[in-house]
Amino acid sequence: MKIAMIGFGQAGGKIVDRFLEHDEVTGSNIVRSAIAVNTAEADLYGLDYIPEDNRILIGRARVKGHGVGADNELGAEIAEEDIDEIQNAVDRVPVHEIDAFLIVAGLGGGTGSGGSPVLAKHLKRIYTEPVYGLGILPGTDEGGIYTLNAARSFQTFVREVDNLLVFDNDAWRKSGESVEGGYAEMNEEIVRRFSVLFDAGEVSAGDDVGESVVDSSEVINTLGSGGISTVGYAVEELNSYESGGLLSRFRNNSADTDSANLTNRITSLVRKATLGRLTLPINDDGGQSAERALMVVSGPPEYLNRKGIERGRKWLEEQTGSMEVRGGDYPVDEKNVAAAVLLSGVHDVPRIKELQQWAIEAQENIDEIQQESEANLESLVEDEEDELDPLF
Repeated sequence: MKIAMIGFGQAGGKIVDRFLEHDEVTGSNIVRSAIAVNTAEADLYGLDYIPEDNRILIGRARVKGHGVGADNELGAEIAEEDIDEIQNAVDRVPVHEIDAFLIVAGLGGGTGSGGSPVLAKHLKRIYTEPVYGLGILPGTDEGGIYTLNAARSFQTFVREVDNLLVFDNDAWRKSGESVEGGYAEMNEEIVRRFSVLFDAGEVSAGDDVGESVVDSSEVINTLGSGGISTVGYAVEELNSYESGGLLSRFRNNSADTDSANLTNRITSLVRKATLGRLTLPINDDGGQSAERALMVVSGPPEYLNRKGIERGRKWLEEQTGSMEVRGGDYPVDEKNVAAAVLLSGVHDVPRIKELQQWAIEAQENIDEIQQESEANLESLVEDEEDELDPLF
């Protein structure tokens, strides 16, 4: 799948930069065009792989390159005012070569949370290609203003994109971990998981072709349910079995036994990816948990088989309650077998309900504060008028 990625704000820019680094290391060439948009000049300077011509500073006249200070309303206003500057960079995207746009943004700050929905609405008005979002939810320990920003932005962002892929920092933050180290590790997880999905089906001359190929149309159809999506991932290193273990049994046993072991491994990985740590945790209440699902199993071609793919897909159907489950394999020259599972149009997400409730309560508090401020202002004005009356 070929994507034009736009990183909006600090977190979005860093993640897109990391996707480009992954492309360079692996040669996957997922990202056909990369753009970073920010109101803070220093954040743009900190990028390593996004071309300088594609680092767009907006809001010069209003914030002088110093950012919006977690004010996502100001971030949205600036994005609307300077949308033509962003469009000038998008004009350089080889649209005929891409399958979709992906806007990446942290939803807790000001620039990304405010500006990304504005850009999504703009792109959908102009282009026929799908416009997806990758939204990063802040941890609950990052402060109330960031949670409020995320609650506000989430509602708008999910409405403006064709599908919102979500990564919840709160579910991935480790206790005692430094903020900088935590973000770096989480960005790595984001790129690892989504790269398996986006890279599936992209083959060049001489590459191995999967028995059940997953291409960009399968990903697009899965995301076509709209709403929000979450991704699971599981990996098993083949090297761990080299010394008289499972790998040696693969080499010595009959073909039937080999096939059974391969099938069991694939099924196990699909289960681990689905039931393990998702990018956005969901409740498993026994009912339908997703409108559509997609599984991709990658690894050396000799460790992939059709029976394992079919069994994994069947299990995913039963687990999610969805009849629209796609699945396939993606042969790669690596020393591990991995499974990525995309659940699209997910239901019953505790974190989202929590955000929505927090936004309602915060808005009520804001209204009370504003009313109190207005009352205090009126009282001050009346006091000043009373003091001035004797002079006239």
